[in-house]
Amino acid sequence: MAALRETFNQDAELYDRARPRYPPALVAELARVAALGPDSRVLEIGPGTGQLTLPLAESGCRITAVELGDAMAAVARRRLRDHPRVEVRVAEFESWPLPEEPFDLVVCATAFHWIDPEVRMVKAARALRPGGRLALVLTEHVAGGTEEFFARVQSCYERWDPDTPPGLRPRPASEIPAGTAEPAGSPHFEQVTAARFTQDITYSSDQYIDVLRTYSNHRALEERARRGLLACVRNLVDNGFGGSVTKRYLHELVIATRVAG
Repeated sequence: MAALRETFNQDAELYDRARPRYPPALVAELARVAALGPDSRVLEIGPGTGQLTLPLAESGCRITAVELGDAMAAVARRRLRDHPRVEVRVAEFESWPLPEEPFDLVVCATAFHWIDPEVRMVKAARALRPGGRLALVLTEHVAGGTEEFFARVQSCYERWDPDTPPGLRPRPASEIPAGTAEPAGSPHFEQVTAARFTQDITYSSDQYIDVLRTYSNHRALEERARRGLLACVRNLVDNGFGGSVTKRYLHELVIATRVAG
């Protein structure tokens, strides 16, 4: 897992250009529940290039963002240069020393699964004041959008990626289990809630290939297989769907409260 999570740093500019931003309604709900404002202290784990950091910074809160990749952090700093209350640090969260003053909010967007499960809940709790909030944004690709494309593209994956399960299809959002189990099972957290948001994004073939090139499992493929897979996908988009496809994302906002004591 450690090697895979480091692949994002190999092309930070591509990641920043291709990865989707989060729905404004999700950001607004997070800001509301966490009561974000100029006095709020926020720790963000794995900010990437700032997809969530930037809209959170608009609230005026003070953000410490801990990013594993130096290239990703450099792009994030550039995007956040107009927000002097945001500090981006390059470090592995698991070994990063927590400051003495606790945070009001710890947030992690589409990155918590990369953190060591033996560490992530305990250290997130240690970083928070009693009554502070842990917010996780979990992202899934679900059924919707250009559904026929996602059925037909499976043949490309079955040909070029040997680990692809046969007949794999995106599941409806209703079949995706809630991401509340881990915080609800932690003795350090209570009052676990979840809210769901979907967005459809339409991509040209170039844009869709760029998105795929940011995924760790695609980047981990042997070069010949990756080239073959991406060429197969591009051909299907261009010749089977008029040069564009729509992808549906499910974003789940899970919020838990740090117990007192």
